[in-house]
Amino acid sequence: MGESIRKGISGEPVIDDAKERTKSLYPFHEMERRARKLWNEEGLFEIRDPMTAERPFYCLNMFPYPSGDLHVGHGRNYILGDVVTRLKRMQGHSVLTPMGWDAFGLPAENAAIEHKIHPATWTRRNIARMKEQLVSWGLAYDWNREIASCDPTYYRWTQWLFLKLYERGLAYRAKGTVNWCPSCNTVLANEQVVDGKCERCGTAVETRDLEQWYFKITAYAEPLLRDLDQLVHWPEKVRVMQTNWIGRSEGATIRFPVSGSKESIEVFTTRPDTLLGATYVVLAAEHPLISQLKERGAFPRQAADLVERLRRARLGDRFGVETEKEGAPAGIEAVHPLTGAKIPIWVANYVLMGYGTGAIMAVPAHDQRDFEFAKKYKLPIVEVVRGPDGAFDGRAAYEGEGTLVNSGAFDGLPSPEGKRAIIGALEAKSAGEASVHYRLRDWLISRQRYWGAPIPMVTCERCGVQPVPESDLPVLLPDQVEFKPTGESPLRTNEAFLNTSCPKCGGPARRESDTMDTFVDSSWYFLRFLSPKSDRVAFDSAAVNRWLPVNQYIGGVEHAILHLLYSRFMVKVLRDMGLISFSEPFERLFTQGMITKNGVKMSKSKRNTVAPDDLIQRYGTDTVRLYTLFIGPPEKDAEWNDRGVEGAYRFLQRYWKLVEDVAAARDARAARTGGKHPAWSSTGARRELRRRVHQLTAQMLADMDRLHLNTAVSGMMQLVNALQEYLDGGGDRTDPEVQEGMNIGTRLLAPLAPHTAEGAWALLGGSGSIFTAGWPEASREALERDKVTLVVQVNGKVRSSIEVPAGADRAVIEAAALADPKVRSYASGKTVAQVILVPGRLVNVVVP
Repeated sequence: MGESIRKGISGEPVIDDAKERTKSLYPFHEMERRARKLWNEEGLFEIRDPMTAERPFYCLNMFPYPSGDLHVGHGRNYILGDVVTRLKRMQGHSVLTPMGWDAFGLPAENAAIEHKIHPATWTRRNIARMKEQLVSWGLAYDWNREIASCDPTYYRWTQWLFLKLYERGLAYRAKGTVNWCPSCNTVLANEQVVDGKCERCGTAVETRDLEQWYFKITAYAEPLLRDLDQLVHWPEKVRVMQTNWIGRSEGATIRFPVSGSKESIEVFTTRPDTLLGATYVVLAAEHPLISQLKERGAFPRQAADLVERLRRARLGDRFGVETEKEGAPAGIEAVHPLTGAKIPIWVANYVLMGYGTGAIMAVPAHDQRDFEFAKKYKLPIVEVVRGPDGAFDGRAAYEGEGTLVNSGAFDGLPSPEGKRAIIGALEAKSAGEASVHYRLRDWLISRQRYWGAPIPMVTCERCGVQPVPESDLPVLLPDQVEFKPTGESPLRTNEAFLNTSCPKCGGPARRESDTMDTFVDSSWYFLRFLSPKSDRVAFDSAAVNRWLPVNQYIGGVEHAILHLLYSRFMVKVLRDMGLISFSEPFERLFTQGMITKNGVKMSKSKRNTVAPDDLIQRYGTDTVRLYTLFIGPPEKDAEWNDRGVEGAYRFLQRYWKLVEDVAAARDARAARTGGKHPAWSSTGARRELRRRVHQLTAQMLADMDRLHLNTAVSGMMQLVNALQEYLDGGGDRTDPEVQEGMNIGTRLLAPLAPHTAEGAWALLGGSGSIFTAGWPEASREALERDKVTLVVQVNGKVRSSIEVPAGADRAVIEAAALADPKVRSYASGKTVAQVILVPGRLVNVVVP
């Protein structure tokens, strides 16, 4: 490759005298073509056998939804991952870096309705287009391992995982109140409702009662929370978000009997010390007791009307802090579990079934929402916890801890002791007990849409709900379907799909018409890449155990409580099934910031996207990569500026000219001297150049390991500046310090601008691909300084600086400081009382 690039890239004879040369062409298109051809031919980024590859390192970008054209904002994510891949390859690792497609989902189905095109056709076209763009960014993916979640060879195993969870009691069907998006015509998991709106389309979410399929993620709430402590290489923000979403609370479960009935209402509270201040009980509109009261005709009309209105209301409107509290008496009373007093039961808008038990004990003196409700409806307010500022003043709830009052036998106890004592009293009466509750709810996976993995269950009139046998997987989506403008799933009316036979009795049965949430597809895809073509197993356990957890995972923070939480759950389930040996899917997580344009996130709707295609055609792949990396700290948002692209292009032109100049000078010298090389220098500018090169080598490695890639690019620019300044100062391009600097600099550049570095490596005489040349290491000997500069103070104020030999003893340093003319002027006529030395930093001369 070296000889062909040497002849093919420049396009003109190389002349040693730079003044007589024409401007460097920086032939990036030719370098891109040749570099990619070399990488493909040598399979540099392929893992042929996962079981024999040495020093495995798994670098993975979150696989994208194939929505169409990518813009430069998308590129940041993938380029970051590519830098890690290439760096680890040069450091001697076998790097697994696959790519796939999270290809099921609502946008494809909506496009089918809008454009009258099948979702599969729309999806495949988008995959082809996005793959073309990913290749144009020069990304080192192992395309032999490409997967798509909409492919039957993939979703067969998604269905297999469903059956395995069903066998373990972790997949179940239940009727419940669910979030419903009227625009998408499907249910949403709690995690997909943001501020009362659909996280996909922004439509206000409603509630409905439906029979749905769930995964019992709550069975893993405690390990999901506990194991966050192991994820020391995850952003603290993500760990906090998951901690809050899981929402562990310690408190008490308390049962309030319903007066005149055998039923009781169960509540959970973190403040059992306030139990004696409970003056009423509140039910959510969806609480099952309300349905029972309706059936018995014992539910007041006013409350029934409120319930119907609340069930149609937006969740955000019902639960917002600023929402006015609204309620109605339920017509029944509860019995206080300790005092036996009867207290009213109400239905209100500020209690939701999805939080806690769907019922609360209301303590208006010590909860602000209860206080506002009680004031509005003139319900009793009783102080039972007195804070350090004195008695309850009736203006707002006191929500802190303090000393119990108006609590009978518990008066005078501080809140912590009061909690324990009251729980003990409840346990003695079998009316409650200490308990731990979680905010986390089971994962609702049913979706009433077509474009998803069918749920592999059937319903038989004789045998009930039955799983599809594993041997009959995959349950295929029918190709011939009709999409209606209403968005209703065509599976519900496709008799050919629905009609089947019962796997237990052989009689007629109906298939489940719901499909799975697409987050099920992405909860395990990282395992499939180790054996993407296997038709025997979902994943090769031995290979997966050798390569996982993923060493470096890169993607957006918006997935913190969706994909990342679900993937952690799935891995723990598979571990407990004995299929894998690890407990967490991703060792290191990096969440990149957004690239904005005109101050806002790039999006087609805002018409502020920047397409990479024209930029790559005009300036080259490496220019776009380099500017994307240099734009700012990768974990933070950054504003795109087209002029910055031009700056990156000028830098690469300048670098390429330097490569040509140094290579030409080396060849000319070799022709004159018969290949004899000049000697190294241990002093002067040459020594300082070498020290600077190795200093920047150490700095750039540290920056790349921490993914501080903007400062790594800056370091590369400083290295080129150091070389150019040395040459501009009269240095010889053939000096070994220059030749070494170019060799090291080109290898440092390789992960950042791989095509340019590959071309430069060949021109500088390197053999093979630069990615097999190894990563440079900083030489300790080269980093040593001949001299060091020390600040000199007089009575604590900086007055001068001195240069002394590295390793000079105290006497030499003191003598140099006292001999400095500026120091002597400040100390003139005075006796030096003391000389204080801070090694390697400063000298302080103390005079009276």
